[in-house]
Amino acid sequence: MKVEFIEPALVELDDAIEYHNLQSHGLGNKFFNEVLKTIELISRFPEAWTINSIHTRKAILRNFPYNLIYTVHNEKIYIIAVAHQHRKPEYWIDRILK
Repeated sequence: MKVEFIEPALVELDDAIEYHNLQSHGLGNKFFNEVLKTIELISRFPEAWTINSIHTRKAILRNFPYNLIYTVHNEKIYIIAVAHQHRKPEYWIDRILK
């Protein structure tokens, strides 16, 4: 299944990569690679992840405190948030596709 980031989630991804690279050289690349691996799993098994709300699921990154919040709509997966686990919960709720 095809995966697409909505614009705010793409900004969050870029910000997280930049933040991690500032913490340690190459750490942002490790973060990005983990995001890509998780996206691959989501695309292969979209229903396997935890239900987060009536319209969303949550995939937890393995080595970073982030969740990928996504929804499936018209045979496409939309990543609606790259959410740090310690950030205000459900700050992204208004991004859900209707």
